[in-house]
Amino acid sequence: MSRSSGETLELSADVLIIGGGLAGTWAASAARRAGASVILADKGYCGTSGVTATAGPGHWWIPPDPPELRETAIRNRRKTGAGLNEPEWMARILALTWESLPTLDGFYKFSTDENGVKQHRALRGPEYMRALRKLVDSLGVTVLDHSPALELLQRSDGSVAGARGIRRQAGGDWQVNAGAVVLATGGTSFLSRLLGSHTNTGDGYLLAAEAGAELSGMEFTTYYTVAPVRSTMTRSMSYAFATYYDADGAVIAMPPGPETTRPLARAMLKGRVFCDLARTPEDIRARVPTISPNVMLPFRRWGIDPYKDRFEVTLHGEGTIRGIGGLRVVGDHCQTSVPGLYAAGDAATRELVAGAISGGGNINSAWAVSSGQWAGAGAARHAAANGSQSGGRAIGQAGLRPASARRDVDLGTTLSTIQGEMLAYDKNIFRSGETLKRSAEILDDAWAEFDAHAQGAGDALLRTRETAAMLATARWCAASALAREESRGMHQRDDRPEMDPRFNRRILVGGLDKVWTASDYGHALELAS
Repeated sequence: MSRSSGETLELSADVLIIGGGLAGTWAASAARRAGASVILADKGYCGTSGVTATAGPGHWWIPPDPPELRETAIRNRRKTGAGLNEPEWMARILALTWESLPTLDGFYKFSTDENGVKQHRALRGPEYMRALRKLVDSLGVTVLDHSPALELLQRSDGSVAGARGIRRQAGGDWQVNAGAVVLATGGTSFLSRLLGSHTNTGDGYLLAAEAGAELSGMEFTTYYTVAPVRSTMTRSMSYAFATYYDADGAVIAMPPGPETTRPLARAMLKGRVFCDLARTPEDIRARVPTISPNVMLPFRRWGIDPYKDRFEVTLHGEGTIRGIGGLRVVGDHCQTSVPGLYAAGDAATRELVAGAISGGGNINSAWAVSSGQWAGAGAARHAAANGSQSGGRAIGQAGLRPASARRDVDLGTTLSTIQGEMLAYDKNIFRSGETLKRSAEILDDAWAEFDAHAQGAGDALLRTRETAAMLATARWCAASALAREESRGMHQRDDRPEMDPRFNRRILVGGLDKVWTASDYGHALELAS
């Protein structure tokens, strides 16, 4: 049912999915298959927005037979995850991902090997997302494109009742009254120019926190990707074969293995860094245009042959995109602690499967496929059991309803403050209690000003709300990093260089006016039988 009320398009559905990327589309398909009426609202155009659409995503893709294959993969990941991931969850995503990808036959043309066997593990991002758009359209999901959500609706009993947002192309507002909501809004790179992340500003984190949800793993946000200077082309596979040089042409020594972020950042703090890809094997060079066809585009524009010529590089922060923090999951259907509110993909913490290190492209993609379906099915079940699709009030705060008198707040200055604390190598890669405490203070001061006075309007409405979400996220990241007084996984503190068994637990964080942290001392998250 729909009706127009002034300039507001008002709709009702059993389940509202906010976000139309990898996790959101899988969530919508699962909710619809569970019998729910479903509306999906995407900030961009569902099928092209989000980080998957610009990538060549692989998946954590391991056959069920012989069983030792998955058992070994889980055991190895458990070890590298530094004690924060859980075997049961890893087994779940391996199983569901294996079952799910072949169901896209008819929507996606899978490549075949030399024996004609379909290859399901690695997909071409643009085609993958087009296929998922076709899937949700075929199932009868109502899609609101270019319709970012600004705030949730919440009932007096605390349960979520839908959301409100704006229609960027059609004009006016939208409101969806729903029995349950899935947040699949992605993470945030704090607008670091990471390829494909311009719509990922941590919106879901703020929406959920305003409803009373908490987050987990927000200290694990120090993943950076090397890229040519002046480019957003953050496809890092080729850089496994890079040789790096300082401004004088001297080779910069790199440790063996994939961990190059800290030595590169250290060199970049001293001066400009250059590289070439001359060590790339010929067979890999031949495959790059197929695996990631856009990787070579900047070099062609610049007249550079990266396999022969040196070019300057930088590091783009990935924040919570290839970090692992996000909304805390409290049940096997990816429920948050707020009734009727679910989280999927990068909007949810990936600690359960990735542990204390990045899930990269493969585990993160498998998590999006699986968590999306669990959340969608769970939301459908909640809506069927509870029924109500109305009665909520809008609860958005920062950037929408100032706590004090409205006055102009410079969004560019606020963003610079956020990026200065969240992306700077000397503060975010090389961490210490002193620098983290100072970052927290700076961000708290910025929040106090923003929350008290910022109120978006007109063309600035969305950007104001996005800035609020990034600022809130930055505060949670700094507080969590300060609370984890050790080094573990991608969270490395120069003043606490060892892993401390007292921190074999997750750090929860939340709060808006005042940020709080707490330890999750519980055992493994219990799964329903």
